[in-house]
Amino acid sequence: MNKKASKTLWYIIFLALGVALLWFSFRNIDLSQLWRDIKTAKYSWMLLSLVCLAISLFFRALRWNIQIEAMGYKTRASSTYGAVLIAYLANCIFPRLGEVVRCSVLKRKENIPFDKSLGSVVSERIIDLTVLFGLAFLVIIFQWKLLGSLITSWLLPLIDKLVNNVLMGLVVIAAVVVFIVFLVKIIRKNKKLASIWHGFVDGIKSVVTMRQKWRFVLYTLGVWGFYVIMTWLPFYMLPETSHLGLVEAITLLGIATLGVVAPVPGGIGTYHFIAITLLSGFYGISEQAAGSFAAINHGSQMIFYLITGVLAYVVMFFFDKRKPVND
Repeated sequence: MNKKASKTLWYIIFLALGVALLWFSFRNIDLSQLWRDIKTAKYSWMLLSLVCLAISLFFRALRWNIQIEAMGYKTRASSTYGAVLIAYLANCIFPRLGEVVRCSVLKRKENIPFDKSLGSVVSERIIDLTVLFGLAFLVIIFQWKLLGSLITSWLLPLIDKLVNNVLMGLVVIAAVVVFIVFLVKIIRKNKKLASIWHGFVDGIKSVVTMRQKWRFVLYTLGVWGFYVIMTWLPFYMLPETSHLGLVEAITLLGIATLGVVAPVPGGIGTYHFIAITLLSGFYGISEQAAGSFAAINHGSQMIFYLITGVLAYVVMFFFDKRKPVND
């Protein structure tokens, strides 16, 4: 099986998984009531949520600018923002492709080397993952009464297995070390791979070499702060979820992000399953209302990514005729 056929097969498998989870999540939902909720929901709150999403993505673009400048290149905020919007559209169709797409867009628009911008994106994702772990820690603290027994039921057996399989752990660590050494030797022998690797490392090092670290931290807070608000505001769309607050929003954001991270197109099925399970299983929201909330929230965000991604592409490559700043 060639590489293209393999990728297509995995895409079909994960899409089928998403569709199966979507069916499983809505199997007990009254579709006529779901449609009534969709028609009667207070969309002014959803609109405000999408505005917060747009602001969050703008902060993400500004943060990316700082990393790019730390590598010695120039860019426009409009270019990085457009690249981010196009990337999120790509992720709705092909999971994880968005990171590659936004680096390609910036290479074409501002002539910034692909490998360096990809390195900066990887470092950005590492930082976001750190923030996500921080949110998860806050979730555990504030929601221990709800999540404590579940977490301990997962962790204790895992810890017990690790303690009883020390030898297996050492074997895994040794295998990883051997793989890294083997990979380094291959990179050193291949000039093209070495060039890509150095650019990749430069992109990651941009976090350390940047001059305006306080702005980077501020923009990171902006990204995640507006993510939290974006998750909280839609609660007011439906009467059944209107009593939920910021703590519940942080919990939903932290756990539902796992659904978006999963390699399923647009988080279809995975987001719905996690959101419905959390809202109905932990917060006492009826499964019907939880399903309506998940469907409206996810659907609205997908429409947002579609419209803004297409508009960004059209504006950047059909109307904006400015030359790359790095020519």
